[in-house]
Amino acid sequence: MARIVRINHVTLVVDDLEVATAFYRDQLGVEPLPAFELDFPAQFFRINEDQQLHLTEWEDRPSFRGHVCFEVDDFDAIFDRMKALGSIDTGPWGLVRRLPDGAMQMFVRDPSGNLVEITSRPDCPVSDRIFADDQVDSESGALFRSGRGDGRGDRGESASLYHED
Repeated sequence: MARIVRINHVTLVVDDLEVATAFYRDQLGVEPLPAFELDFPAQFFRINEDQQLHLTEWEDRPSFRGHVCFEVDDFDAIFDRMKALGSIDTGPWGLVRRLPDGAMQMFVRDPSGNLVEITSRPDCPVSDRIFADDQVDSESGALFRSGRGDGRGDRGESASLYHED
């Protein structure tokens, strides 16, 4: 059976292409790439050798909880940058936290209001000062609790944002 083998790209809808381009290029460090000859505003970015981020300008409304997740190589630096910009959003999924698998998790809003999850690998060092911040849950292994009491879907202690091939 044919199956999905990787994510090629994610497209986010933005309301100001130039402002969004500056955010992703200057704050999150992705490399701009040429886009196809489209008849609407669009900017492509290289995330790595296999994956891209595409921004397109439309008058859509962003989701409250729907998001894309990007892994970063320096959680402290991105946390500091997002905090300085006032971009951290604890409303949809709670405080910044260390997940049970050891990965860090933070949600931010881009300038168009798109929700972006930022994570780092479980072995990525994170400064103790991060856990002293009021937007960070100091309890290691904390999970967001909605209060809905609806546990449908596969669950398990082996859950992780990172899977070995």
